[in-house]
Amino acid sequence: MAAQRKHYFKNQLHHAISAAIFSTSLVVGAGVSSLTFADNTVQQETREQVNIAAGNLGKTLTDIAVRHHISLSFDPALTQGLKNKAVSGNFSPLELIDALLEDTGLIMTANQDGTYRLMDQSNYTLSGLAVSAEQIDDSVLTEYKGGQIESGGRLGVFGEQDSANVPFSVVSYTNKAIEDQQLESIAEVLASDASVQSGYGYGNYSEKFMIRGFELDSDAISYGGLYGILPRQVVSTNAVESVQLLKGSSAFLNGVTPGGTGIGGAINLEPKRAEEHLTALTLDTTAEGQVGINTDVARRFGDKNQWGVRVNALHREGDSAIDNESREENSFSVGVDYRAEKFNVSTDVGYQKQIIDNGRSIVYAGSALTQIPTTPNAETNYAPSWADSELETLYGMVKADYELNENWTLNAALGANKNKEFGEYSSPTVTNLDGDATVSRLTVPYESNTLSSSVSLLGDLTTGEVTHQLNAAYSGFVNKTYAAYTMSGTSNTNIYDPADVAYPEVNLYAGGDMENPHIRSKTDAKGLSFADTLGFMDDSILVTAGVRYQEIDVNNYKYDGALDTAYSDTATSPIYGIVYKPSDTISLYANHIEALQQGEIISSTASYSNAGKNLKPYISKQNEVGIKFEDGTLGAGAAVFEITKPQAYGEDGGVYDYYGEQRNRGLELSLYGEPLDGLRINTSATWLDPKLENTKDGTNDGNDAAGVAKYRLVLGGEYDLHTLEGLTLGGKIIRSGPQYVNTSNTLEIAPWTRVDVSARYESTIAQHDVTWRLNITNVMNENYWASAAATTYVNYLTQGNPREIKLSLSTEF
Repeated sequence: MAAQRKHYFKNQLHHAISAAIFSTSLVVGAGVSSLTFADNTVQQETREQVNIAAGNLGKTLTDIAVRHHISLSFDPALTQGLKNKAVSGNFSPLELIDALLEDTGLIMTANQDGTYRLMDQSNYTLSGLAVSAEQIDDSVLTEYKGGQIESGGRLGVFGEQDSANVPFSVVSYTNKAIEDQQLESIAEVLASDASVQSGYGYGNYSEKFMIRGFELDSDAISYGGLYGILPRQVVSTNAVESVQLLKGSSAFLNGVTPGGTGIGGAINLEPKRAEEHLTALTLDTTAEGQVGINTDVARRFGDKNQWGVRVNALHREGDSAIDNESREENSFSVGVDYRAEKFNVSTDVGYQKQIIDNGRSIVYAGSALTQIPTTPNAETNYAPSWADSELETLYGMVKADYELNENWTLNAALGANKNKEFGEYSSPTVTNLDGDATVSRLTVPYESNTLSSSVSLLGDLTTGEVTHQLNAAYSGFVNKTYAAYTMSGTSNTNIYDPADVAYPEVNLYAGGDMENPHIRSKTDAKGLSFADTLGFMDDSILVTAGVRYQEIDVNNYKYDGALDTAYSDTATSPIYGIVYKPSDTISLYANHIEALQQGEIISSTASYSNAGKNLKPYISKQNEVGIKFEDGTLGAGAAVFEITKPQAYGEDGGVYDYYGEQRNRGLELSLYGEPLDGLRINTSATWLDPKLENTKDGTNDGNDAAGVAKYRLVLGGEYDLHTLEGLTLGGKIIRSGPQYVNTSNTLEIAPWTRVDVSARYESTIAQHDVTWRLNITNVMNENYWASAAATTYVNYLTQGNPREIKLSLSTEF
């Protein structure tokens, strides 16, 4: 068929048309449009060396037609779901299109007027519909074959960027990856990346991440580039189009995070958009009886398909794999967008409510321990039956961009969040190797409100032979928190043989109004930034230089609402980066970033003389060099880096303050894509040397930072079985190295290995395409301490989840 198609194509070359100028005239009729050009035939016959990455066939063809002024029309349904293979060599633009159409079942034919159209090779008659501007995928990211990984992501003030063009390491996991692996939380998604370690937050159920060995709290995950919009503890994935991971310091790009975490990396979530008509339904269940239903509906309408609506709804409830623990989740989101020639606007509104009953949280390491106790059985629940939490969030975001002219674009975004939580938390403090422990009750009503905004001006200019990508941006947020608490005395239990202790009614400690919590903090962070990426030698060398002015104002209040402490600080921080591309597939890069970070809040129950206060903001620094290979079929990267931040210490009765620094040096390797037809891989490795330096009195100089695994390895992949069409088998192996539980390095958790497996089968029922998915995490039901963490005054452990078997059935109408 390929030979026949080439022969047919060559017989039509004399009809070659093209254009010297993109006339920008869109011929519109009945919602159908085509691109027309003036004549420039010589350009269409000129051969040049090209390297085209594998990707979305319709988008690739449209990009080539626009770039080379070829009038090409086709019915978008022809290319829906089709991927082009990677192509390299000497081609004229018309020959390149022919090469991309190989093995697709499509051919390009010439019309009598010198224009071109795509045809189904098995049916040479076609209605002649043309692709409309609204149906063109304008994503700048390279989607790797299989559709689960994209190279690049949103880089704050720089907008969405392909990884090959920026001096940072960034990768995105798509909604297809989320669906195929039945991933219900952000931690489950990022378990596929060795640079990320996850666990629970301090005494609750929030997801806490370690990226390159530094903390990132769940409330520091951005949404469309805005901080403070998403639910605070756990974020559902059902309305997420992609989970974008930036490895390395991001404060210049995104501004200060809520809480000041995120020195080692950033996570951004992009909402789903209505790209085409869709009505999808997914039913899921687990071996323990948890059942869920998820609907996903998208529509585009208007005479030019300029309007789009995407609605997602999820309900899931039932027992988890942990003994006696149950969870309920309700999530609903609506995304509306309008797309015009120069103006785009979108609105996203979401609601999420999660209820956790008898929830297993963390285990505190008692001060008398000389080593870490053996991990309990994976299913063991050492939380009392009354331990629970209710998490409810309403959030929204409006974004718009306007093309001022061909060189300048103005972007703006505004988002808000209202978060309400009520938890009765209880985590054991283990006191000896026999597992004896004490538990108490901490009851906390918590509320927070956040308003976040950004404005940026992006320019694309050329001075002489140097290109400039300019951006000037403002970003900021205002966050207010409200809380109260009561705390009981302790009861005895054992983490291996837990006692279901009675609910302790007596409160030994209390603060605030439990029915109407007073304000506890107000954080106002804002920053201005300017950066220029200069391109030399046809953009084979890209040099980025920028500066950010950051201001942080923090007020802390007592539980009665009276002002306690306040501070304000500013900093001007630089960024430098360079990318050198010796070829279209290889990028060498380096960066230096300095950033102002918000100081941590010292727990009001800590034994320090400045308990309840805020530490001042501090400066973190990063240096990184790396190499990337990306051709759309395979992506690979290697990076070495050093990140430093001040380290805080304190002694009972003394002042908790900065006395030294944590210096993480590391090496990252990654490989992903489809090296062989039907074989998709995603593997990565990270080695870290997290040292403490200049500590107070030199006590911990040279020790490792607590909670940082020395290494992590992830080997993942899947394979389409040719012997049974529609069946895909996959799996993932995670190996995590040892990590210390405390800064004195006297307590350490052992390395661990987890194995996950999966199967996916695509078939047809009643003329509807359906997909069956089976995923089993922790196949061997291993008992292991997944991570450790050190807070201002206590160290704790998060246990790995037991084996969980998930089954789902999805269909589209």
